[in-house]
Amino acid sequence: MSYLKEFKKITTQSLQIMKKQGEKISMLTCYDYSMARLLDQAGVDVLLVGDSASNVMAGHETTLPITLDQMIYHAQCVVRGTDRALVLVDLPFGSYQSNSEIALSSAIRIMKETGAHAIKLEGGHEVIDSIKKIVRAGIPVMGHLGLTPQSIYQFGSYGVRAKEETEANLLLDEAKMLEEAGCFGIVLEKIPAELAKRVSQSLHIPSIGIGAGKDCDGQVLVMHDMLGINTEFTPRFLRRYLNLGELIPQAVKNYVADVKNQDFPNESESY
Repeated sequence: MSYLKEFKKITTQSLQIMKKQGEKISMLTCYDYSMARLLDQAGVDVLLVGDSASNVMAGHETTLPITLDQMIYHAQCVVRGTDRALVLVDLPFGSYQSNSEIALSSAIRIMKETGAHAIKLEGGHEVIDSIKKIVRAGIPVMGHLGLTPQSIYQFGSYGVRAKEETEANLLLDEAKMLEEAGCFGIVLEKIPAELAKRVSQSLHIPSIGIGAGKDCDGQVLVMHDMLGINTEFTPRFLRRYLNLGELIPQAVKNYVADVKNQDFPNESESY
């Protein structure tokens, strides 16, 4: 039983307490009102309105095409369906990389137009000035290191990052840098578990892992992957808790057959 049941609302302070007390943080992506209601009622601590909406909602190959306006729309929907969870929103590609003023403007738009509680952005030293400026404006920021999907064309693949000592040491330094810049947490994506453990133990702020082992302070998965809606994506770190990719088509086939056979609607389903 979570000791946090007394909290009516999860905040960045709640997450800090969870790290301190050793309670793992649960995070899932979410993009719409109806699913937000279900996930929130199920007790998920953080709902991430991820730029993965570009993939799972819009069908793009990468996260790069989604726009700030589209992210704001998805975040508005999620916020309306949420009572308890902290709602975290990704800054999409192109909305913060050019300079810190644009980054701040993008973050302010998300906070003002959606009612979300925090933003997340990818990168290390190259975005430190933007993080500091956003934090100084009173907006909570979560960092993101390791595999950063917005830089996929630079990486060339979705392989594990920071396997070599040089890159691992850089990631550790950048994690500390993000903490010093004011981030309230950091996502660690697809890095060796031992490195993720080192990073997590070196920080006072929570780490959220995806493909980074069990020693992070919390875990995040893409909702469509975890529920088996997206069946083509099968990375090693993914655990499927349901197979909606089979259940939904079968339910629809049953509906189509009932309509064709004039079995639906029956008398009790008619006025």
